[in-house]
Amino acid sequence: MKKLNVVYNDNYDIPLPEGHRFVGTKFSDLYNFIKNSNLYTNLTIHQSNSAPINDVQVVHNSDYVLNVKEGNLSRDQERRINLPWSARLAKRSFLAIQGTLQTSQLALDYGIACHLAGGTHHAFKDCGSGFCVFNDLAYASITLLNQKKINKILILDLDVHQGDGTASICENIDNIFTCSIHCKNNFPFDKKNSNLDVPIDDEVDDVKYINILTKTLDQIESNFTPDIVFYDAGVDVHSDDDLGNLNLTDHGIKKRDEIVCEYFKEKKIPLCTVIGGGYSKNRQELASRHFSIFETVSKTYL
Repeated sequence: MKKLNVVYNDNYDIPLPEGHRFVGTKFSDLYNFIKNSNLYTNLTIHQSNSAPINDVQVVHNSDYVLNVKEGNLSRDQERRINLPWSARLAKRSFLAIQGTLQTSQLALDYGIACHLAGGTHHAFKDCGSGFCVFNDLAYASITLLNQKKINKILILDLDVHQGDGTASICENIDNIFTCSIHCKNNFPFDKKNSNLDVPIDDEVDDVKYINILTKTLDQIESNFTPDIVFYDAGVDVHSDDDLGNLNLTDHGIKKRDEIVCEYFKEKKIPLCTVIGGGYSKNRQELASRHFSIFETVSKTYL
């Protein structure tokens, strides 16, 4: 039987103070949720490697990269990331961006692959922001282009928050098309310009969201035909998400993922998925929401 390629690393979790809004165990929580599901036997798990510093410095400011590695971030830099620096955070940051690159390479080989992390779309060239240290979407995209593996990339960002860092880093790269469907009255409050921004109102429900998504995919098709798609399947669009503002249900998120997967499978365009944002004090509930994309990919492609 055909198996789904998934990239993961046991070092993705990070230590955080009690009550922090980010769930530091969300990656192992999701991995264990998958491991206890019927899906697990249909997966091939790949361990992510650490991104070489020189490669990261192609995308991010050299001094910033070294400051992350060595723990020399300024108080303001750390405050903006909103995660306390630790050796574990530094290690995870290099592992996770390489994990998205490895996932994209597997997607090119097999048509689909999923990363059990990623979607750190608030990180800019010279700083981190909003729980994001390095920008995995920009890093993987620019690396693929520099390797001349492909010519055109679509970054489809369906996290509830705008992918401001991704838009900024990729702004002048014609071969990368950035699209962000996001809640307009949510972080970041200083939005950047994606190639296509679709700001939506608070409390948008399943029906309205799916209608917006369908129209957006048609709009992208009329402007850009990618060789690969990076899909940020953030689940902070859920009605019960702690940092959301939208009103999607479990069913709505599953429907969203189905539409994206089926759309690009039909067009035979490789799809690389990352989990994006999701925030809840109930760790099992959060893992269940993130599980949606893995379940949907398996049903669509296997």
